[in-house]
Amino acid sequence: MIKRLHVIAAATGFVTILAFWLSTVLAVLLGSHHQIADTRQAVVWGLFVLVPALGIAGLTGSATAGSATNPGIVAKKRRMLFIAGIGLLVLVPAALYLDGLASRGEFGTLFYTVQAVELAAGAINLALMSFNIRDGRRLASATSSVEVHRTDRSIRT
Repeated sequence: MIKRLHVIAAATGFVTILAFWLSTVLAVLLGSHHQIADTRQAVVWGLFVLVPALGIAGLTGSATAGSATNPGIVAKKRRMLFIAGIGLLVLVPAALYLDGLASRGEFGTLFYTVQAVELAAGAINLALMSFNIRDGRRLASATSSVEVHRTDRSIRT
């Protein structure tokens, strides 16, 4: 059950960040200032989905991994620290700040500079999360393979 919750929460977090990133890029490249402001506000509201999803993914991942020393698990834990740090120190403050600027119609150099930093940090987090998804799938595959072998042995004996 914890593993399933982990997968659902992690997928929700990844898809939410991807939606934020794509909608932001599309709004900035193709939209009006009004559409950019609406997108910024939607991102802030989306934090009410994203933050709990990533928190649940982190907690369930830690509970599942425990004190494992498997290199794949260690790498996932290390990346998760960077993902959380980027999210808490860059992405959330940038989303709130950009929403404030956009709601006041302040679309100057500062807005677009912070927007560029946010998009770069979001792309880094998406890449790190992709690596965690890849490693999680590998670990799950290896675990199910071990379980199949154990089952095969118990049938033969």
